Amino acid sequence: MKHNMFCFQCEQTAGCSGCTGAAGVCGKTAKTARLQDALTGALIGLSHACSNNPKTEQTDRLIVEGLFATLTNVNFDDAALQQLLDRVHGDKTAIAPGCTFCQARCGNTDDYDMERMWGAEEDIRSVKSLLLFGMRGMAAYAYHAMVLGYTNEEIHAFFQKGLFALKEDWELERYIELCMELGRVNLTCMALLDQANTETFGTPMPTTVPLTVEKGPFIVITGHDLYDLKLLLEQTAGKGINIYTHGEMLPAHAYPELKRYPHLKGNFGTAWQNQQKEFANLPAPVLFTTNCLMPPKDSYADRVFTTALVGYPELVHIGEDKDFTPVIEKALELGGYGQDTVMTGINGGTQVTTGFGHGTVLGVAEQVTEAVKNGAIRHFFLVAGCDGARPGRNYYTEFVRQAPKDTVILTLACGKYRFNDLDLGTIGGLPRLMDMGQCNDAYSAIKVAAALAQAFDCDVNELPLSMVLSWYEQKAACILLTLLHLGIQNIRLGPTLPAFLSPNVLEYLVKQFHIAPITTPEADLKALLG
Repeated sequence: MKHNMFCFQCEQTAGCSGCTGAAGVCGKTAKTARLQDALTGALIGLSHACSNNPKTEQTDRLIVEGLFATLTNVNFDDAALQQLLDRVHGDKTAIAPGCTFCQARCGNTDDYDMERMWGAEEDIRSVKSLLLFGMRGMAAYAYHAMVLGYTNEEIHAFFQKGLFALKEDWELERYIELCMELGRVNLTCMALLDQANTETFGTPMPTTVPLTVEKGPFIVITGHDLYDLKLLLEQTAGKGINIYTHGEMLPAHAYPELKRYPHLKGNFGTAWQNQQKEFANLPAPVLFTTNCLMPPKDSYADRVFTTALVGYPELVHIGEDKDFTPVIEKALELGGYGQDTVMTGINGGTQVTTGFGHGTVLGVAEQVTEAVKNGAIRHFFLVAGCDGARPGRNYYTEFVRQAPKDTVILTLACGKYRFNDLDLGTIGGLPRLMDMGQCNDAYSAIKVAAALAQAFDCDVNELPLSMVLSWYEQKAACILLTLLHLGIQNIRLGPTLPAFLSPNVLEYLVKQFHIAPITTPEADLKALLG
């Protein structure tokens, strides 16, 4: 009987090579890892069943939910994973009932044994992993759009196509082409989510967000799902409970339809990897709507709630009815702080800003281009991505600190917490630091880059724009593939390079797209500024 695991999908994988023991660095057990592998294998079998048979009304949603549930720090609940696995098997039986009872089995629709993929030749394992992890990241974005009623058949078709390919034994080049196709489809997926968010909640606007927590009962909501936040705001209205965002939920403050709730007060804490310290003895409940959940410590485990696909054993889970009464009751019971409590960011700042999406930045496009033409702005840096606990991530703080005063810092995702409380001042009448939103708002950065290239009548790689990215998990993988699909070159990536990329695949990406690992802020600034 197997007791160990194999997982190398996140940046903090053990020894920069893979978690192979009884538990991963993230806290998931070997049993949970095996269940996630079984779920992935079942999804691959489901994709093969769909290759010759019509899918059901549930198939697309099941594939999205199944892929999302296997993302790092989403679901640690074995019972929930088993239930999802059973649903996938049920859907496959409904699609291809003959396969279940066939006496001359061909094995085409059988669950795929992920040990075959983990034990494959290194380069094939590498590109298959890149494909799988990219799909897991894209599934998160597809899920958020789907919750708001937005779907796209091209996206769902690619999930089936990509999963189908994982079972096959194709040439390396064919898998690389599929990864680039994933990058193209993920651009469509991010655009769909951008449309879903803006049409539902309005166009984000620049907003200053305080880090002080006011006295009295409050709830901290973390993750990415804006719809869950809206429901929580509706259910807490008039109850004397304030709401504070955490992590990737910070950009919610910029959306008009969410801003109008006066009890959406501010932001609590910093990035996800600090939660075990920041949530200790917190006099308020925390609601997780998506990743990144870390195993809760005893000092606050009784006040952590999950919803949607997030799960952890023995925590209270809010089901599809989205009745947040248990969270509300816990907030009233705990009572919050007895007086206003001043919090700070990593660098001691007491407020942060957000809301500089493509709608805002392109609204002042003439001002931006004029500032570049007259020399007020020399260069743009997109310093963005996922944060993590690995030593060396202070690189991003120092990079921003040392960036010359005639440069602009664009940022997004939770990596911004390394520096988003710094006061960098203004340039050409614009803030030097502009938070564009969540990780999926990489779409905003792409829109702005394309508009600038058009304004200056040049290729995007000829712009005074450099991308300095940090990665942690699978959403970073699909965004990177989107940037590569668009032909973006000279990306700086860190703090380490993904363990799942073999030397040959990594060499291909470096040669093709001139990706380079981060070195030191001083050296990289000198190289990027010429």
